[in-house]
Amino acid sequence: MRIGILKEKQPENRVAILPEGAAALVKLNTEVLVEVGAGLTAYASDADYEAVGAKMVTRDEVFEQSDLLLFINPLTSDDLGKVRKGQALLAALNPYFEKEQIKTLAQVGATAFSLDIIPRTTRAQSMDILSSMATVAGYKAVLKAASELPKFFPMFMTAAGTITPAKVLILGAGVAGLQAIATSRKLGAVVEAFDVRSAVKEEVQGLGAKFVEVEGAIEDKAAGGYAVEQTEEFKQRQAQAIHDHAVKSDVVICTAQIPGKRAPLLLRTATVEAMKPGSVIIDLAASTGGNCELTQNNQTIVHKGIKIIGNSFFPSEMPTDASRMLGKNYLNFLKLIIAKDGSLNLNWNDDLVKGTAVTFNGEIVHERIKSAIES
Repeated sequence: MRIGILKEKQPENRVAILPEGAAALVKLNTEVLVEVGAGLTAYASDADYEAVGAKMVTRDEVFEQSDLLLFINPLTSDDLGKVRKGQALLAALNPYFEKEQIKTLAQVGATAFSLDIIPRTTRAQSMDILSSMATVAGYKAVLKAASELPKFFPMFMTAAGTITPAKVLILGAGVAGLQAIATSRKLGAVVEAFDVRSAVKEEVQGLGAKFVEVEGAIEDKAAGGYAVEQTEEFKQRQAQAIHDHAVKSDVVICTAQIPGKRAPLLLRTATVEAMKPGSVIIDLAASTGGNCELTQNNQTIVHKGIKIIGNSFFPSEMPTDASRMLGKNYLNFLKLIIAKDGSLNLNWNDDLVKGTAVTFNGEIVHERIKSAIES
């Protein structure tokens, strides 16, 4: 089987597989084709790929010759037209929002797997790209906040007096939120964190942050550890609690998301306007609407002295390690669908293979995505 690795379109700097990953694919008895320049923005040269046995080809040749395509972001309309019947794809297709692309892939007859919907089970942890990239995003968000804040993060005792530490509020204590807590604490900030899931309270406190708890949250074990929609009554209590803590904070980092839906609105305009001038808000949920009412995706704005940075793309700003983590996730999944002789072997009795598949044999085979698209 021929596996093709595509170069991502700018401003994406990551690549699905680094040379070390290509070497692992070669050992799986596959032939690896890499688009010329695919790894350059992740600091991997074409020569690095060739040194491990990969072949450098043009983009069109990757599409024409590959049985399985590896890439990160959804394809452009031009590239979508190059996908052929029977070809397999592995990427982060964002299927709940890229509905037209999923319809097209089904119509073409492609077999598409989307790692951003892989079931969140213990066995799938090594393939969970959302967790991997959330780790990067949480880390980079804090560094960005520290560089933009007109104050120190840690406490300093100097001859000129004592500098009090910055106060940081983290909204959402998933992987990104927990990493943001850990990084903020390492930089010396006083940290508080809010999440509707009481199960994360111990983790938050274990990292040295205070857990902001609002009683009455709905929790659904079937959601696989994700947050779920809440009642209006709870949302009102939640809004007041967040307001009370945000207005005392120097930095608010927003990380809360609900799979397949708009990000929950947690930080209202009135709250932002009550914050101290010079405060910074980093919204990692910007691409799905943002947790802050004023967030603009991929933009930095200043509203009445408060800087609001809408950025869901932080992993691209750390392309080497982000690509390394992605590559490990991809390889671990590929081992489920590559036979010992290097051929494609799809075991539909495997819950991870079935749960990650979006299209197959001309149909949308993921029931939740199919319902979302048809509704």
